[in-house]
Amino acid sequence: MNNLYLRFRKPVAFLRRDFLNESSYKFSFIVHFMGIIFSVLSIYFLSRLVGDAALPHLSGYGGDYFSFVIIGIALAGYMQVALGTFAGSIREAQITGTLEAMLATRTGVPLIILSSSLYSFVITSVRILIYLFFGALAFGIHLEQSNYMGAFLILCLTIVCFSSVGILSAGFIMVLKKGDPFNWIFTSLSWLLGGIYYPITVLPEWLQTVSTLFPITHALEGIRLALLQGYSTRSLLPAILPLLGFGVVMIPISIWIFHHAIRIAKSNGSLTQY
Repeated sequence: MNNLYLRFRKPVAFLRRDFLNESSYKFSFIVHFMGIIFSVLSIYFLSRLVGDAALPHLSGYGGDYFSFVIIGIALAGYMQVALGTFAGSIREAQITGTLEAMLATRTGVPLIILSSSLYSFVITSVRILIYLFFGALAFGIHLEQSNYMGAFLILCLTIVCFSSVGILSAGFIMVLKKGDPFNWIFTSLSWLLGGIYYPITVLPEWLQTVSTLFPITHALEGIRLALLQGYSTRSLLPAILPLLGFGVVMIPISIWIFHHAIRIAKSNGSLTQY
């Protein structure tokens, strides 16, 4: 029981630290959320420009381009957080001189890197709820028949998949300090092929095949079908299984690589360099 308490106490301490730090900049904190309104308005007017032209490609998602893109942008927010927050936390700890001190404690490396990103995931979740609430309230996104449990399951698997890539990115930063080619390539291809702004059916067939190698493609497909069409969890298995496989394979690999990156940085004395 005591060990369980300590495991939860440390992540909560990281979360409280980051919240106090961010909320101390009150104007930035407020503007951050006001930007959501402008973003939603931009997507709405873009959907009016697109009009009925996209209907043939959106029929499987209810035919509404605004709802399609809102979900794409929301999930892309998780991708950006997962890919950037681990490396960002490591870099900030290097700059402030706290990285070596944290790694010297009895807290495991996985717990440190996951706890350091906890606030970013929580605040992104709040942003996404605001996106969906504002979209439903002002622009008529219909979520009454949604399969929320199925969408939540896919979201959890998606965060695991993105986090594995983010931890890999943090390993690159630990060794290279600047310039993470893996993160840049993965992010660029995910935005291009993942179906964030448009269905992957508009892509050439060979690119549609390539897009299935990226977790965001399956995540967006599953969450859109769960929220916009109310697909049952069983019907969502074609999206769930690839995400599950990706996470099971990549999480242990990424953590092992991060451990190895720490050993390299310690051996050449560059752990606190940035």
